[in-house]
Amino acid sequence: MRAHLLQLDLVWENPEANHRLVEKALEAATPEPGDLVVLPELFDTGFSLNTNKNADSTGQTLRFLLGLADKLGITIQGSRTTKSDTEPDTKASNNATVVGPGQNLICEYNKIHPFTFGREPEKFQGGDKVTTYDWPSGTNTLKVCPAVCYDLRFPELFRAGLSQGAELFAIGANWPKARQAHWRALAIARAIENQAFVLAVNRTGSDPHLSYIGGTIAIGPKGEILGELGAETATLSIDIDPGSVRGWRRFFPAWKDGKIRNF
Repeated sequence: MRAHLLQLDLVWENPEANHRLVEKALEAATPEPGDLVVLPELFDTGFSLNTNKNADSTGQTLRFLLGLADKLGITIQGSRTTKSDTEPDTKASNNATVVGPGQNLICEYNKIHPFTFGREPEKFQGGDKVTTYDWPSGTNTLKVCPAVCYDLRFPELFRAGLSQGAELFAIGANWPKARQAHWRALAIARAIENQAFVLAVNRTGSDPHLSYIGGTIAIGPKGEILGELGAETATLSIDIDPGSVRGWRRFFPAWKDGKIRNF
């Protein structure tokens, strides 16, 4: 199994330009059918609170993802802004959308933890459900739990994903340079404590408000670093061995000793 983590310098509030960035990155990465692609948070617009403008109300970004997944035969996870058409005054959702071949909308996860320090709750409402999905590749399948950026600070979400059978956590983010050390430390902690793969994809570059220095990272179930990027625009492609997470959990089943279940 192989995953591709696309670290992009997103173009502010410009879905068409960001779609082209994704296409260009995938042309260089040359994913094969069955691969998984993980994109940064709000990959089509950047982290903007201008939800009326940026909401994928026409389904442009959803159609882009569906078409790309079908064309390449891959699974793609990438978050976008969604908003109710029938209730325009409601807040938007930061929606991690997962699609696969055959125009298949596999699942949608609404970010549970809007970032209060960044004023996200003013425009986005938090979701209320931890979600998992199956990533099939050849004869193998891994259970994946999606998460978005600030979610990384809340270990109970990841433990809830583990209780649903998650073996891999896929996180798309716009995590700013100012707290970069937290990004890396928390991603490694989530892998170790859940004995799971963590694929954490950050953006790079800057927007009108913040700077980002990437640090996209892939971590194995023992906390080992499988690959890591610096601040450059790049794709991190990683081989994933499902046997390694299952074998480690059988050999050292620390996850079974958890006693607190109120998540």
